Amino acid sequence: MSRPDIPVIGIVGGIGSGKTTLATALNAYFPCCRLDADAVGHAVLRLPEVKSKLHTAFGDGIFTPAAADGAPADAELFNNRDVIRSQLAARVFGDAPEQKATRNQLEQIVHPFIRAEILRQLQAFSQNPDCRLILLDAALLLEAGWKDHCDAVIFLDVPYAERLRRVQSRGWSEAELQRREASQWPLPRKRESSDLVLPQAGSLQEAARTLAEWLQQRFPQHLNPVPVSSC
Repeated sequence: MSRPDIPVIGIVGGIGSGKTTLATALNAYFPCCRLDADAVGHAVLRLPEVKSKLHTAFGDGIFTPAAADGAPADAELFNNRDVIRSQLAARVFGDAPEQKATRNQLEQIVHPFIRAEILRQLQAFSQNPDCRLILLDAALLLEAGWKDHCDAVIFLDVPYAERLRRVQSRGWSEAELQRREASQWPLPRKRESSDLVLPQAGSLQEAARTLAEWLQQRFPQHLNPVPVSSC
């Protein structure tokens, strides 16, 4: 949990549910600091220690090519190469036994580094006098056990057809959406593990207002009343 005057709110939902947009819209009601766990995960993949562990576990195929002169991939040269996230994703997303095993191996490598950075950022946000609410936007928040760092968890409930439309606008296929969602907890389990299920019957702005009102009731000593008219 955060220090007493800054609640930490985890936001979860299916892929394409608009968690990031909801977090942005909530700023109309409370000054929020958003912690983007996906961005943390991407940054972790650039750490030399992590790249070394990934190279040992998964080999050379998930990395950008070595120097053109064909020199051996020694430590210094290797650390100048990047993880090809699409290659890594192809190995870990899905419900096949080999994908589950590879995903578990990946999580054992990267999750300790991600957790450490999340805790560091939570501590930094807690010292920010302009921050009234910390939003932890993490696709694997529940799966990774990061709920322990939250004062409440919100599940954004969006129909499958709408989520599919959104991810297709990113260039994803329906098969890709289903493959990635098979790598996460089932949505009913996420709902049951959350403190509030927030249906998106209207716009995300309306959902943000509903959430703001709930948060003010849940943490009245920390958050100012929600204004009558939204910004």
